[in-house]
Amino acid sequence: MLSIGAFAQIGQVTHRQLRHWDSAGLLVPAHVDEFTGYRSYDPSQLKQLHRIVALRRLGFGIDDIAAMLDEGVDTDFLTKQLRIRQAEVEREYRVAAARLVDVERRLHLIETENHMSQIEYVEKPLPALRLAARMAVVAEQPEIAGVVGPMFDDIAAIIGGVPGALDTPVALYETVEEGMRVTAGYVYKGEAREGFDIVEIPAADAAICGVHLGSMDRIGNSWQALHTDLLARGYVPSAACRELYVRSYPEDQTDWVTELQQPIELP
Repeated sequence: MLSIGAFAQIGQVTHRQLRHWDSAGLLVPAHVDEFTGYRSYDPSQLKQLHRIVALRRLGFGIDDIAAMLDEGVDTDFLTKQLRIRQAEVEREYRVAAARLVDVERRLHLIETENHMSQIEYVEKPLPALRLAARMAVVAEQPEIAGVVGPMFDDIAAIIGGVPGALDTPVALYETVEEGMRVTAGYVYKGEAREGFDIVEIPAADAAICGVHLGSMDRIGNSWQALHTDLLARGYVPSAACRELYVRSYPEDQTDWVTELQQPIELP
């Protein structure tokens, strides 16, 4: 038999949780001393304990857990549900981390909003583009980083064998009612294939353009500076902004070169 302390330590739960589950009838001690009230547990009860903890982690309430335990919860069910929850938690973590980066970026923008940008901007027309692309809508800006890379990777896996097909990666970003519409792909002259769409991007008579050097973590700062310059010139955006990835390797992004392109309305 195991004392409540030893059972709690092995099961990585608290005494309070064990007492609560005892009161709820989920995990009743194998023995309770009639004089001292000390609870003791049989090692075989660890199996039940692990199921209760797993189901709680999945968000089930006490009553639901009791019903499932009465019916019997098999290992396959728990494993499948925990894998699903694991994926959800990992996604939540990535989004939270991206939000933190976004908060830091916006704080930096506020702190430096009165400083001149070192990026030089030019006004020029943009050509029409034919892309092998995928599109997605994200609810918040911090989610973009987790979406764009896989979109490029999936398309590259399909057309990577075509000479020159991966030379010009481009992404477009446009605010929509549901959030941000992202279009990511490669300038492409080949035939349509399953796994991506052919997206025709019209030419723009004029755009304000600048070059962002280095990590994508700070590209928001460059976009903010570009839009500040754009407004100072008396222009307004006329279409989705574009990012042309002139150099997008190696993975550490130190030497990346990205041209920012914002189509504008001419007076």
